[in-house]
Amino acid sequence: MPEAARTPLLEVRDLSVAFRTEDGLVRAVDGVSLSVAPGEVVGIVGESGSGKTVSMLAVMRLIRDPKAVIEGHVFHRGWDLLQLSSNEIRSVRGAEIAMVFQDPMTSLTPVYTVGWQIAEQLREHEPMSKKAARARTVELLAEVGISSPNRRIDDFPHQFSGGMRQRVMIAMALSCNPSLLIADEPTTALDLTIQAQILELMKRLQRDHGSSIILITHDMGAVADLAERVIVMYAGRIVEEGPRAAVFRDPQHPYTWGLLGSIPRVDRPRVRRLAAIPGAPPSPLDLRAGCPFEPRCQHRFDRCATRPELLERVAAGRKDACHLDPAVRPALRQASLRGENVREAE
Repeated sequence: MPEAARTPLLEVRDLSVAFRTEDGLVRAVDGVSLSVAPGEVVGIVGESGSGKTVSMLAVMRLIRDPKAVIEGHVFHRGWDLLQLSSNEIRSVRGAEIAMVFQDPMTSLTPVYTVGWQIAEQLREHEPMSKKAARARTVELLAEVGISSPNRRIDDFPHQFSGGMRQRVMIAMALSCNPSLLIADEPTTALDLTIQAQILELMKRLQRDHGSSIILITHDMGAVADLAERVIVMYAGRIVEEGPRAAVFRDPQHPYTWGLLGSIPRVDRPRVRRLAAIPGAPPSPLDLRAGCPFEPRCQHRFDRCATRPELLERVAAGRKDACHLDPAVRPALRQASLRGENVREAE
């Protein structure tokens, strides 16, 4: 493989995000390191509050809270985004890295037409006339499946359905052909048919434009459909990482077992009750010094009092942060799916 193909498009090193509050320091992201190759689709999954969105907002430099403390490095095309000036990062946002936010209704300005908002971004990053920007906007709306784009270009956000607004956001994000698209829960609050259409649209656009995609979601089905590599986050940390097929076929971390076990499977016998992860995620004000998942883990033992490092343990390209012996994990995982606690039985 050529050297250029191995060079990451985006490389995040030891990223931490904390917020000063009256109750103390809230650590939302704790030492996250990841990379995205050119043209790669990476899915980041985890429960609400696991740090998925906050980490990507930090990458985009969109956390402006004066009480926020952001540390680490974010490299894109050789530049550390966290060290750029305000004007320099503005030239990167939209042009090089674009983001589709979770709620398109609050992301689009209600008093401007969707066409004006897309054309504004085009003219901000590319030298073109209003006429050329409008023509390009019509092309983008058609590309994302908006019918009658010549007419809908002058409509306001409230005149679109939720699925159509999400298509408008995708059109805006792709308007300058960015090298990296960050999609934050792009199918939230959409019905199943529209979800499938949005995922198919993203696959087609990624294939046509060649952009890398980071898909932030709690929907494991969306990850299975779109992502090539999966990153599992819990309590602000990465607990597992690997190729999609490997993570779904042979997950290594008990938290990933819980996420996958809570999904009904049509290729397996019907179960009376789906497995569930007991308890709730920890408060970021009270993160444990050891494994953050230990209070909810059925297979915890003494060593879990120390923090496990994210290491390659079972194969190249597979990483997990768990002290369990890899040799016993398959049996423990099957016990988890059956709702048993092997260690208590022993």
